[in-house]
Amino acid sequence: MNVTLAVKQYISKMIENSGPGMKVLLMDKETTSIVSVVYTQSEILQKEVYLFERIDSQSRDNMKHLKAICFLRPTKENVEHLIQELRRPKYSVYFIYFSNVISKSEIKALAEADEQEVVAEVQQIITKEYELFDFRKTEVPPLLLILDRSDDAITPLLNQWTYQAMVHELLGLNNNRIDLSRVPGISKDLREVVLSAENDEFYANNLYLNFGEIGTNIKNLMEDFQKKRPKGQQKLESISDMKAFVDNYPQFKKMSGTVSKHVTVVGELSRLVSERQLMEVSELEQELACQNDHSNAQQSVRRLLQNPRLSELDAVRLVMLYALRYERHSSSILPALMDELSRRGVSERHRRVSVVEYGGKRVRGSDLITPTDAVAITKQFFKGLSGVENVYAQHQPLLHDTLDQLIKGRLKDSHPLPPQQHQTPFTNVVILRIVELKQTF
Repeated sequence: MNVTLAVKQYISKMIENSGPGMKVLLMDKETTSIVSVVYTQSEILQKEVYLFERIDSQSRDNMKHLKAICFLRPTKENVEHLIQELRRPKYSVYFIYFSNVISKSEIKALAEADEQEVVAEVQQIITKEYELFDFRKTEVPPLLLILDRSDDAITPLLNQWTYQAMVHELLGLNNNRIDLSRVPGISKDLREVVLSAENDEFYANNLYLNFGEIGTNIKNLMEDFQKKRPKGQQKLESISDMKAFVDNYPQFKKMSGTVSKHVTVVGELSRLVSERQLMEVSELEQELACQNDHSNAQQSVRRLLQNPRLSELDAVRLVMLYALRYERHSSSILPALMDELSRRGVSERHRRVSVVEYGGKRVRGSDLITPTDAVAITKQFFKGLSGVENVYAQHQPLLHDTLDQLIKGRLKDSHPLPPQQHQTPFTNVVILRIVELKQTF
């Protein structure tokens, strides 16, 4: 399911229902973020939405020539703001949409506030429960795969090397926006940039490529841009010259912005990789996740923990990976590594985290670390012999093997829960269970 597309369709339906004419979109803090993720300003302008306002804003003007489309969360604060709005309406008519269920008493309060009868429609934009499970009948019964994060606590601890993952991990992506204001020497127009696969062809084509490939593609993008940029002062001697310039300028402007944005983003990623020595960190993470050499592992972890350039987050991750890999090793040095974290000044909040309690062998429903049967041991042996071209991508998430077995029809109907799991606070869902859905919805 494409969640972005689904939300976009919901919002489009709201706008269409209001009919033709100039409109204002009245939102709260959360719904503003939702709309900004799925729609660009130019796209929504084409739907005759010319103004965007917050329901909690006190400085809005009366604009009776506009229709108001209210898209709000059904919180007590928003309902109260809406009641005040309806008592003194600033727009000609109101189409009200809530992102979830609203109580009958609140609907009554809104109706009583609508003394001037400006409300045309009130709806709850939610999907009914039965629709979530409304599968079409097929020859093969549908399957529901339920997973618990604690079944594989290793994967989220590893640094990633694909473009989208690195942007999320190292820079932070919030509502398709990256805050680059702290980048050394950043220009004013690049302090915040938008990354959206729907509106950025380069980003869409490079989401899942590794960092090395991104560098090559950035170089190609720049070379292509250099070929297309105007050479010197362009002569405009005729109407056709001016028309050609006007036609080509938006495309050139857009490409210029794309080049500047991605060169800046990739440059900052590269700086952080070097500053935090992430290539060395990631290599050790992969060894802890995929290999079984305790002597080398303990030496490497200790050495990196003594490196002052290692970030607090990376230090904690390495110790967590060591704890998961060697939790039952007779020569485990986990207490010494925890002491090292304390000496480094790692916050108590991070040192208190017990990853073994969350995702250790006693909790897991799968053999994440050590294969128990001959087939699994042989498979791991030959995988090690074949080698891995990229040492930073040796690890494969447990989900990869789970889905592979599912596709091949080799996945068991259920994995029994570990006998002591009920003693931990993490029994939120079953570890792994395949459930055949009955056509009862």
